[in-house]
Amino acid sequence: MKILLDESLPRKKRYDFGKDHEVWTVRDKDWLGKKNGELLKLMIDDGFELFVTADQNLQYQQRIEKLPVTIAVLKGSDNRLTTLQ
Repeated sequence: MKILLDESLPRKKRYDFGKDHEVWTVRDKDWLGKKNGELLKLMIDDGFELFVTADQNLQYQQRIEKLPVTIAVLKGSDNRLTTLQ
């Protein structure tokens, strides 16, 4: 599975998905600072299947129910790696 981690997440989170997945960060793809709509289009065009973010407002900003990609929103008291694990 091809997975994209949002820039709000720690980059080391990529190692939590195991070796069977291709995990990229927004930074890896040089997509830092892209607005959500543009970022979602880029990731769909690049063949990503899962977008992992901490942005709890994404569902209100974009029509995510019609996207051909799964979106996982991680919720924690902060965005530190240990908290999100």
